[in-house]
Amino acid sequence: MSRKHSKAAATSAAASTEGLVVGSHGRHCIVETDDGHRRICHPRGKKSQAVVGDRVLWQAPPPGQGEEGTIEKVLERRNLLYRQDEIRTKTFAANLDQVLIVIAAEPVFSESQLARALIAAEDAGITPIIALNKYDLEEPFAMAWQRLEAYRGILNADGSDHYPIIPLNLTSDDPDQKDALTALLAGKRTFVLGPSGVGKSTLINLLVPGAQAATNEISRVLNTGKHTTTTTSWYWIDEARTTAIIDSPGFQEFGLYHIKATELPQCMPDIGALADQCKFYNCTHLHEPGCAVMAEVDNEGSTHYIHPNRYRIYAELFDELSQGYSY
Repeated sequence: MSRKHSKAAATSAAASTEGLVVGSHGRHCIVETDDGHRRICHPRGKKSQAVVGDRVLWQAPPPGQGEEGTIEKVLERRNLLYRQDEIRTKTFAANLDQVLIVIAAEPVFSESQLARALIAAEDAGITPIIALNKYDLEEPFAMAWQRLEAYRGILNADGSDHYPIIPLNLTSDDPDQKDALTALLAGKRTFVLGPSGVGKSTLINLLVPGAQAATNEISRVLNTGKHTTTTTSWYWIDEARTTAIIDSPGFQEFGLYHIKATELPQCMPDIGALADQCKFYNCTHLHEPGCAVMAEVDNEGSTHYIHPNRYRIYAELFDELSQGYSY
């Protein structure tokens, strides 16, 4: 075998090593092998740019050429959670089972932000769960719980809640709360999403006591300095590594420019359930006669009741997302 072919064969063999991306910052990643060892890696070109949750093929460096590996290929994803505004796309994580959207009684949560996060999860085909933190603040919590009424009323065909909503008090050491969370996450890969200040880091540390130390270590390896959840990090909850939780930076804006306005009903189940019953096949559900959606807005007592706040958000998003498209 020629030296050229021998080198190519060696590279191919090395590149066949498979791993899981468990941390990322910029173009650098932490890749975990199936036996639990972790190594910092960087992508070979833009096509091999990986995100947390990706399965990748990576190659160790030749002897004497440092510690960092090279990501040769990102394997096929079953889903990808991300947001996109007019300027840029921000990827969160890949190959997820659930998104746990954490909001709080205080500071008062933005229903628009919540709806956008739910829509992004629906678009990616990932099961969303809403967690409302700080039930120890009785009056603010009661007001926040009432604001979620529109979401509790959205049901699946079997009558179950489409958006499960769980109350939390993450400052409590109640073992029942931890057991309930552990059961909810068991056997799943769950991404924790939410704005800053709602208790995401507290949640992570409750479920993974060594998370802060592990995160600081990742930050040190990636040279990102003191960790303030500027990176996305993967934690195993169980020793068998079947249950994972993924921490993420907080956000204040959540763009949905990757979704066309006409696709919006598919990502809002209360709107989408009626979208094919309108008089016109291309109904926007904003002004057309014979619109089945508009007929159910604030229609108290109806089995297809659409809350006015949900319809308002739909109309605002439809207008926003229509700006970049021509129909």
